[in-house]
Amino acid sequence: MKKLFSHIKGDAFGGITAGIVALPLALAFGVSSGLGPEAGLYGAIFISFFAALFGGTDTQISGPTAPMTAVSMVVIAGIIAANDGDVEKALPAILIVFLLAGLMQIGLGALGLGKYIRYIPYPVVSGFMTAIGVIILLTQILPSVGYYPKEDAEYVAKFKPQSESVILNNILKEEAGEGILVLENFKETISRAEQTTPADILKESQTLAAKEASGAWGAIKILPRAIQHINWLELLLAIGTIVIIYGFKKITTVIPSTLVALIVMSGIAVGFNLSYIPIKEIPGGIPIPRWEIFTEFKLGSITPYIFTALTLALLGAIDSLLTSVVADNMTKTKHKPNKELVGQGIGNSIAALFGGIPGAGATIRTVVNINSGGKTKLSGMIAAVVLLIILLLLGPVASKIPAAVLAGILITVGIGVMDYKGLKAISNMPKDISLGPIKFSSEVFIMVLVLLLSTFWNLVYAVGIGLVVASLMFMKKIGDISAEMSDVKPLKEEAWDDEIDFPEALKEEVFIKHLKGPLFFGSTSDFQQLAKQIPDTAKMVVVRLERMQYLDQTGLYAMEDMLLDLKRKNIDLVFVNLMKQPRYMMERIDIIPDLISEDFIFEDFNTCLEWFKEHQEEINSRN
Repeated sequence: MKKLFSHIKGDAFGGITAGIVALPLALAFGVSSGLGPEAGLYGAIFISFFAALFGGTDTQISGPTAPMTAVSMVVIAGIIAANDGDVEKALPAILIVFLLAGLMQIGLGALGLGKYIRYIPYPVVSGFMTAIGVIILLTQILPSVGYYPKEDAEYVAKFKPQSESVILNNILKEEAGEGILVLENFKETISRAEQTTPADILKESQTLAAKEASGAWGAIKILPRAIQHINWLELLLAIGTIVIIYGFKKITTVIPSTLVALIVMSGIAVGFNLSYIPIKEIPGGIPIPRWEIFTEFKLGSITPYIFTALTLALLGAIDSLLTSVVADNMTKTKHKPNKELVGQGIGNSIAALFGGIPGAGATIRTVVNINSGGKTKLSGMIAAVVLLIILLLLGPVASKIPAAVLAGILITVGIGVMDYKGLKAISNMPKDISLGPIKFSSEVFIMVLVLLLSTFWNLVYAVGIGLVVASLMFMKKIGDISAEMSDVKPLKEEAWDDEIDFPEALKEEVFIKHLKGPLFFGSTSDFQQLAKQIPDTAKMVVVRLERMQYLDQTGLYAMEDMLLDLKRKNIDLVFVNLMKQPRYMMERIDIIPDLISEDFIFEDFNTCLEWFKEHQEEINSRN
């Protein structure tokens, strides 16, 4: 507690500054998510406070981030579409997915898995982050030009036949559930269909239109129509916002340029009474828990999103721990990764209870906090309180912010979140894969694969596929390297320094195998051919194992097969420098002593060499 308040001046200034920086981003991420600006603010308030209080990084400022919002946007759009476009109806299922993601993060931290997050391959992370930037850019084009598909009457009218079909299908499903749908009597169906109003059809048509134009691919498809219906005022507001954000940074970085752009462009729009499109109204008052996520909970509504919740949990963990590393480098401290995951999980869980979107440790806000004097957990808690005060006092004022201004802010976020380091490295990466005459880099392939799948298909599955492909390619590389290093050659062709004194008379009868590296499922293909490579003149094979530190089950059975093949040929095997783990594996299935006795296992090559010198005549006399 003493530490918590020992730097209160720096923490107060850091927290206040970080809270002000977080404001425009929280509003923008909330609008972008589809739940409205208040969802972004609630997320920023509760995640920042509780992640700081329970987390493992003293100076971390948490809240909604671009990657977390991009994945959340997919979840929100899918569940809203499944609930006839009714946000309130879909909200319990949406928030329970977010709550589940937070609980999963707590589980990851409690199980001590925080230290393993760093093993996710860089190309997967790079492709994903660049995809996030591309998705944000594409999806913010429409609001930046003032085009909203749901409000385009001509476009919405195209979905009228489909909407009527959807409504009728819903009626049939309701009747089937009530047990009143029978082939002999469609009177009830006709009666319910006649109660459908034009307003119902219009609402369903708008939902379908919005769904068709959602996501990166939807934005590309609708772009020609959006260009034909540009709202020039909205476009000018967005462009003005972008210009101020980049231009003001050249004047000073002390004052956040996003906040300056928000105030200036909103002030122009409101001050000149321009006919602009405002954001959704922010409700006033203290946030209250959304208990309906429990009272209206339906397992079937979230089952398709279990894997998505896990992805949100893992993404939030990666995002937060990377920011923790940045904070460590700046403050010369050491964060606690598992405690940080628990804190982030608690923050996301509580934010979900109040209707907030999920988030993670935010790098820019954390850097601002540290540079402004923040040193302890108090700074993150103060940032949350600042946002709560702004919500309570300035909610009605914030509701007048132009939607195009937030779109402009998000466009700069999309540009900034891309991994330019990974993109610049594309031309320099070694081309280690051949496809006919075409050669390309496996690292670049993974990055581009994740980028394209994330952008135009599914963020969640893209990461999973990227991890699988990266793992398979890694195993192939290790297998190839192990195979190259462990060729079987007669002693006279390949000898280590301590093998030079091997008895000359035995060089045609004894062959030496050098195993270099682990013998695992990715490196057994060549090893399995070992018995076939040994000529009929051989009477013994010496396997030097000092560089084989690891043996998995696949390698174990490959070793057993080789021993059986050599035994059938009446060839004995000698092990030298058998390591602890491989010996343990061999003893489990009785390779030792059934196929190779302890007498033929030597601790070092010198002992082995002495044995061969002593038994030289015996070996030569074998048939």
